[in-house]
Amino acid sequence: MRTYDNPVIGGFHPDPSVCSVGDDYYLVCSSFEYVPGLPLFHSKDLVHWQQIGNVLDRPEQLPLPLPGTMASRGLYAPTIRHHDGRFWVINTNVSGGGHFIVTAERPEGPWSDPVWLDLPGIDPDLAWEEDGTCWVAFTVPGIHIARVDPVKGEVLEGPFPIWSGTGLLYPEAPHLYRIGDWWYLLIAEGGTERGHAVSVARARSPRGPWEGAPGNPVLTHSATDRPIQSTGHADLVTAPDGTWWMVLLATRPRGYTPKFQVLGRETFLTPVEWDDNGWPVVGPVLERHPAPAGAWHPFPVRSARDDFDEPALAPHWISPYARPDASWSLAERPGWLTLTATGPTLDRPGYTFVGHRQQHHECRAAALLDPGSGRGGLSVRMDEAHHYDLEAGDGEVSVVARIGPLRQTVARRQVPPGPLTLTVTVRTTDIISPSPEFTGIEPTGPDTIAFWIGDPDAPGAVPLAELEGRYLSTEVATGFTGRVIGMYTTRGTVAFDWFDYEPVPSA
Repeated sequence: MRTYDNPVIGGFHPDPSVCSVGDDYYLVCSSFEYVPGLPLFHSKDLVHWQQIGNVLDRPEQLPLPLPGTMASRGLYAPTIRHHDGRFWVINTNVSGGGHFIVTAERPEGPWSDPVWLDLPGIDPDLAWEEDGTCWVAFTVPGIHIARVDPVKGEVLEGPFPIWSGTGLLYPEAPHLYRIGDWWYLLIAEGGTERGHAVSVARARSPRGPWEGAPGNPVLTHSATDRPIQSTGHADLVTAPDGTWWMVLLATRPRGYTPKFQVLGRETFLTPVEWDDNGWPVVGPVLERHPAPAGAWHPFPVRSARDDFDEPALAPHWISPYARPDASWSLAERPGWLTLTATGPTLDRPGYTFVGHRQQHHECRAAALLDPGSGRGGLSVRMDEAHHYDLEAGDGEVSVVARIGPLRQTVARRQVPPGPLTLTVTVRTTDIISPSPEFTGIEPTGPDTIAFWIGDPDAPGAVPLAELEGRYLSTEVATGFTGRVIGMYTTRGTVAFDWFDYEPVPSA
C-alpha cells in the first residue's frame, strides 16, 4: 500500500483550506504580515502540492499600513471554494479593512480586487444553499453566520450566533458543509497551541438548531506524547473514489520541555470516516499514513538553487509588510537579484527582505552576494525582535543576534572586497531528557543555527558562530508564524547571484 509523509506542506503554511474541481485540488493558507498574500497550491492526489501563485499579489489588494501592522497581524485564516464556475476566497485582513472576498475564473489568477464585508470577527467561511443563498460563518467570539450577497458584499440577514462549541477555549475557524440531508459545522477549539482540537455540530438548516457530536472533539492530540501537536483548524474534502479527507494545521515541537516549534504551523492530511449515526470519525494524525487511492501525481522537484534568471520572482518568495518596486530588481544586474535598502535595520518594520520559509528541521541556506558599498546578507527571521543575521559590509562579515530587547554582535571576520558566499546551517539538538550529569549548559533547545563564510563542505570555509535556536521559536517570540530565511539589505544596494535552500538529512 502506498503511503505519504506528514506534513504534506512543510513550514509556515497554517490554516489550510481546500476545495476540489474535478480531479484537481486547490489549497490556500494564511500569510499574516507577509506579501504576496495567501499562498495557493495545486494537487492531483492530496499528497503532492505545488505552489502555483498567491491570491493577493498586487499592493492594492493587500493594505498592510506602516506604522500599524505588526508581526503576526495582516491576513488571518482564508477559505477557498469553487461555486458557479468561479473560485472564491474569503479572508480577514486584521490590519486594514476586515473581511473581504476575491474571485477568479482560474486559480492561477488574476484574482479580483477585494469586495469588503461589514461584519466583525475573523476566520470567515463561504457556503451556498442549492437556491444560491450564500452564508458567511465567522468567529466573533463564538460562531456566527450572516446571509450575504458575495458579489456586492452586502449583508442581507444577520449576523446571529449559531454555536459556541463544547466549552473549550476559543471556538473559531468555522466551515459549513451540506452533506446529505444535514448541514455540518466544523470548528477549531482549545486555542491554536497544544490544546488545539477539532469539533463538529450539525443541523437541518444553517440557521440551526445545532447539535454537537457526542464524541467531540473529534480530533485532538492534547496531553499526548505524539510528535505532531496542536492539531486543529481543519477543512474537509472528498476524493474521486468517495473517500473523505481532512487538511489541518499542526506543529512538530522539538527539544527539552516544554519543547519548541520553529517551523510554524504546517499543513497535514488525515483520513476521515463516518460512523453509523452520520458523524465524522478522525484518527490520530500520523507521521506516515496510507495514501488516498488513485493515481499518484508528484510534481517535478523544484531546484534547490534560484539563480535569478527568470523575469519575475518565484511565488514562494515573501517579504514582510511590503515589497516596493524600487527595493528589488531582476533586471538591474541580469542574473542577479539586487536589493536596495528601504530601512536601516531589521529591528523595525520598513526594511528590504526577500525570504524563503524554513520547511525542514535540518536544512542549509546559502547565497553568493556582492555587498559592494552596501550592507546586507542572510537573516533567520521570526519578527523584528527575534532574528539572527549573517551580514556583510565594510570589509567584514558579522553575526548579529537580536533576542527581545537585546542586540549583540557575536562574531566578526575581515574579508576581501568582492562577492562571497554566506551559509546558514540548522541542525536539530532534540533531547528527550537531560543526562544524569546535566550541568545546565547542554543543548536543550530545538536546534543549533550555525553561520559560515563559504561552503561548510568545501575547503576554506570559515565558521563564525553557533547560536541556539530556541530564541527563534514560537514559544519565545510568540505569534502565529514560523522562521523565514531571507536575503536583506539595510544600506545601499546588495546583489545576490543565487540563493540555495535544501534539507539536510539527519546524521
